[in-house]
Amino acid sequence: MRRAAALAITTLIAAAALAGCGSSASSSSASAPADTYKSVTVTGTFDKAPTVKIPSETGTGALYTKTLIQGTGATLTSSDSLLGQFVMYDWSGKTHKLIGSTYSEGVPTLFTGQLLPGLEKALIGQKVGSRVLAVIPPADAFGSTGNSEIGVGAKDTVVFVVDMLKTIDNTASVSGKQTYSGGGSLPTVTAPAKTGESPTITIPKNVTAPKTLQVKTLIKGTGPVVKKDQLIVVQYTGVIWRTGKVFDSSWSRSEPFSTPIGEGQVIPGWDDGLVGQTVGSRVMLVIPPADGYGSSGSSSAGIKGTDTLVFVVDILDAS
Repeated sequence: MRRAAALAITTLIAAAALAGCGSSASSSSASAPADTYKSVTVTGTFDKAPTVKIPSETGTGALYTKTLIQGTGATLTSSDSLLGQFVMYDWSGKTHKLIGSTYSEGVPTLFTGQLLPGLEKALIGQKVGSRVLAVIPPADAFGSTGNSEIGVGAKDTVVFVVDMLKTIDNTASVSGKQTYSGGGSLPTVTAPAKTGESPTITIPKNVTAPKTLQVKTLIKGTGPVVKKDQLIVVQYTGVIWRTGKVFDSSWSRSEPFSTPIGEGQVIPGWDDGLVGQTVGSRVMLVIPPADGYGSSGSSSAGIKGTDTLVFVVDILDAS
């Protein structure tokens, strides 16, 4: 439900363009004499921007990973997403440059969906509270094509330092029983029968959609209040009032969604409706066109410029 297609920082770690990427040996294999990957050093404290030193030599070696700080929290599994901080460098020949940092943005990011192969190998099995170094050869990064959008060449090494803040189950929903389910002139929301499934949204028959934004709390969470400019992590389902059909759902993908809130990164109905809610809440948003995709709609999602949208949003985290 992003209002504009912008290159979010999370796309730096996404694997959308990695079809055909190969796999290199892991860091446990014997190093060749010319291996320079192990010369990368990192200093600094957890959850603070690290100082990364990359040698002025051509990067060579197999995938190299190292746990720089050992955490004691939950273990990240393949069925989890990770909330974390990171820096990312491109190492090209004998030079390198910083191409991404959540520390400079002031908010963490959500590692979810298919990650770069080398990054996934580095993080799965690590514990929350850990700082992890991953020096990733092309075969385990962007493959033979590189990634021109962020300036990574076909032969470039990618260097990550990741601080692991929190795991989030990909099938997560908020806990608690719904104390309100809508109805009447508003949609009815039925809680799912099974964990990991989406609530069901039923549009009332022969009822005109409201002309103004409607925000209804279905489950009141006991966590902190969501503030403007925070990064929220949510699960959601969206329905078009006109058709009653689901047009998007993070639950169906088993992939939580994250976004800065209150700063125009999503449609206005989300910014206005979710700021001020509490973490752990389930919220219904009934969003008229002016607070949604406007008069242009979103043809790729089947949304017309006159369509009212209904979202049920579970707020899992805010930071």
